[in-house]
Amino acid sequence: MNENLIKLLSEQKIFPILRSTDPNTVSKQVEALLNAGIKTFEINVENLEMYKVIDEISNNAIVCAGGIITTMQAQAAIQSGAKFISSPIFHMNLVKLSKDTKVPYVAGTSTANEAYQAWKARVPLVKIYPIEAMGGAKYLANILRTMHFLNVMAQGDVKLVDVKSYIDAGAVAVGVGRDLFEGYSYADITSRLKDVMAEL
Repeated sequence: MNENLIKLLSEQKIFPILRSTDPNTVSKQVEALLNAGIKTFEINVENLEMYKVIDEISNNAIVCAGGIITTMQAQAAIQSGAKFISSPIFHMNLVKLSKDTKVPYVAGTSTANEAYQAWKARVPLVKIYPIEAMGGAKYLANILRTMHFLNVMAQGDVKLVDVKSYIDAGAVAVGVGRDLFEGYSYADITSRLKDVMAEL
C-alpha cells in the first residue's frame, strides 16, 4: 500500500484537506472533489460524526483520516474505513500502530531533523507542517537538497496557486485546505481543481 499510495499522490499532486464539523458539508465537498477526478483526500477528524462520513464514502475514495494524534483516534479511523492516517505530529505510538495494522501513517514534522527521524522510523511519507510558516517552497527545497531520499508532502496554509512551486521544489504532493474551500461554491471547487491539475 505504501508504494501505491505515494504513486497515487505523486500523480494527483493536489491533496485536498477537508476540515468541517458538519457532515453534510463534508459530504458535498467530497462530491465536488470526486467530480474533479480527485481519488484521495484527507478528512480531518473534527468530531465523532466524521468517522461516520469516512465510513459512508470509503467505498468510493481512498480516504485519509487527518488530525490524528492518539492511537485511539487512529484505531477508530481505520475501523471506519480510512486507508491511511495523517498527523500534525510525529509519534512512535502511531508508527507502531501503522506497522501493526499495515495502514500507512503520514507523520507531521517541521524541521529537517524531525523529517529525518521519521524517515529513520520507516515512515513512508513525511509531511512538512506548517510549511508556509516554516518558509514555504524555499524551505522545502533546502530540506530536500541534502535529503533527496525523503518522500515529502507540503501542508499548512498553502494556496492553490502555489501548488506548482511546491511540486517544483520536490514535494510528492501538496495539501490544500482553506484556500480550496472557503468562499467557493461546490461547482467552483471542482472547476478550480480541474484548472490547476491541468497545469501540473
